[in-house]
Amino acid sequence: MCNLYRMEKAPDAIVGLARELGREIAFPDGVPNFEPRDVRITERAPIVRTSASGGLELVERRWSWPAPTGKPVFNFRGEGRRFAPAERCVVLTDGFYEFTAPEDPKAKRKDRWLFTWPGHEWFGIAGIVRSDPKVGEAFTLLTCEPGPDIEPYHNRQVVLLSPAACFGWLDAVEPEGTFIQPLLSGSLNVNRA
Repeated sequence: MCNLYRMEKAPDAIVGLARELGREIAFPDGVPNFEPRDVRITERAPIVRTSASGGLELVERRWSWPAPTGKPVFNFRGEGRRFAPAERCVVLTDGFYEFTAPEDPKAKRKDRWLFTWPGHEWFGIAGIVRSDPKVGEAFTLLTCEPGPDIEPYHNRQVVLLSPAACFGWLDAVEPEGTFIQPLLSGSLNVNRA
């Protein structure tokens, strides 16, 4: 499962795209200072969601909430489920990682693979937001069956959204199944990272 993703250009880019589409994104917590980086489980990162008034807002929230066992819920199976518009969020990224057993049996670390989406300077990962008494509001990444580009590396994948589809996911006009599916073969580039 995806437990690390990259965020270098996405926050500024989604605000720009929203303006091009005649939509505004508010910053209810103030304009954050985003630093390009890899985002790890339990760290705070930017998400876009629908506000209580029906507009869009960009906020920083924690990635994962604790399960009853105490382990972090950082991925959440998306197939066959319904998600209220108020729960939906878009996690901003320009790449994500998967890990495999090392090719070198003497290596101590797993091999790390970076997936990017050619033709998209940034894209979204479909997510949901929940409130937890221990950590406050937090988000998790939705997953689906792996597409052909990811299947050699993992048996699940995060739900990827093109920049335009990010707004469709948030608007919740189309059913969840429209979005919760893998991309076609050849959609993603993969490189050892």
